[in-house]
Amino acid sequence: MSDVTRAKNGRPVHHWRRDVVELAALFTAVAVADAVANLVGHGPDGPALLAISAIVLVATAGFHTWWSRRHGHAPPTGDTGARPLPTEQQAGPSDQASATPDPVAEESTLWRMRTTVKDAPGSLAALCTALAGQRVDILSLQTHPLADGTVDEFLLRAPGDLAGSEITRAVALAGGSDTWIERADAHDLVDAPTRVLGLAARTALDAAELPLALRQLLGRCTIRSQPAKPVAGGGAGPEAVPAEGILEDTVMRLRAPEGGVITVERPYLPFTPTEFARVRALMELDAQLGPRVPRSHDVLTLPEGSDITVRRADTGDLEAARAMHERCSQRTLGMRYHGPVGDADRYLNHLLSPRFGRTLTVRTASGRVVGLGHLLWDGDETEVALLIEDAWQRRGIGGELLGRLVAMAVEAGCASVYAVTQASNTGMVAAMRGLGLPLDYQIEEGTLVITARLDAASVAARPPYERQREREFSEETVRD
Repeated sequence: MSDVTRAKNGRPVHHWRRDVVELAALFTAVAVADAVANLVGHGPDGPALLAISAIVLVATAGFHTWWSRRHGHAPPTGDTGARPLPTEQQAGPSDQASATPDPVAEESTLWRMRTTVKDAPGSLAALCTALAGQRVDILSLQTHPLADGTVDEFLLRAPGDLAGSEITRAVALAGGSDTWIERADAHDLVDAPTRVLGLAARTALDAAELPLALRQLLGRCTIRSQPAKPVAGGGAGPEAVPAEGILEDTVMRLRAPEGGVITVERPYLPFTPTEFARVRALMELDAQLGPRVPRSHDVLTLPEGSDITVRRADTGDLEAARAMHERCSQRTLGMRYHGPVGDADRYLNHLLSPRFGRTLTVRTASGRVVGLGHLLWDGDETEVALLIEDAWQRRGIGGELLGRLVAMAVEAGCASVYAVTQASNTGMVAAMRGLGLPLDYQIEEGTLVITARLDAASVAARPPYERQREREFSEETVRD
């Protein structure tokens, strides 16, 4: 097939000129060979002619080799319609090495962006074109239909040197309005359906997860749970909301399963009907499942040999908690509740409800509650509080509870926790210091507020009970 190629239409094309040349060369060679044979066999100069023939043959072979290399069998690209090889394939190995790009990828930044566009053909295409002009890659897109437009929520990967303000400027020029943008992280790479299913699974296992699930679903927001407020005549209080809930721009209110109201606020970004529907779905799942907390427990041995059991608590432990209140001194209750001691019992139903946080109880071998530890969702902040029965103080129980509560806060994604106490409550101050975390101290209206900034690595480095046992026999007086 050296003399046959294919034209653009796929049919073979014969190069007749090359065939004529090769046939002429063949006949010439045969004629020369016959003449040489006759001269060598019949003439007196046979040997000389044989040598000359050899030289001519070598010269002919060399000429043919040179011709073949210069005019290869492959036809020119104009004859075949073939495209020339890419530059990378034509270049030699050394050239390819010099053309290889830097293996270090260009630094990039993840952004979450939300903008409103007109509900008209081509609006989204113009927006995507504007982002492409800034070398911004769209990783995911969600649409939230509105009455007079569409809210598009993007997850973007942009060059590291591209500021968020430049992205929003390009979006505005492309027709986007009310644009909001903030940094994202690897957790945002999970698509919306997968994220919602994961949050639903967490809520199904633990009622205390609902506020955290809502916060992860909606981003930075403030969530407050308020109990029902009945009024005279049996009617609903002013906080009551209809069964379908209320959506008011940056505030949504929904009826809690126990009869109260859950209020969610996000002042920096209005809620969309799609987000409202997702929240309602999680709330309905929570209502269908009813009260629930994990029932796992740990049995620990105190240094003096007594065994205690630490486990989650809920409103089913209300009577046992009230009995512990009756055994506590006025001073202990006053340090915990910072108000009239006679009102202490009325806080328990709120504190033990999974709707407002998580509670740990400490029980003796006989089942008596001798300690309570609370992790409370306070809007977008998290509070920790401890109450230890007088006879069980200075045994390390407070430090054990606090360490576990802080570990729960880290697991829930909280950035910090705070404790409201008094400067004279040396036990609580010592327990907070024993966490080994950065602390901030602030005096507010005669009370001491201690805030611990959480570091997941530091909290998870060692079990909390081991930290407590190391400081158990310190010289400092511990009063929980």
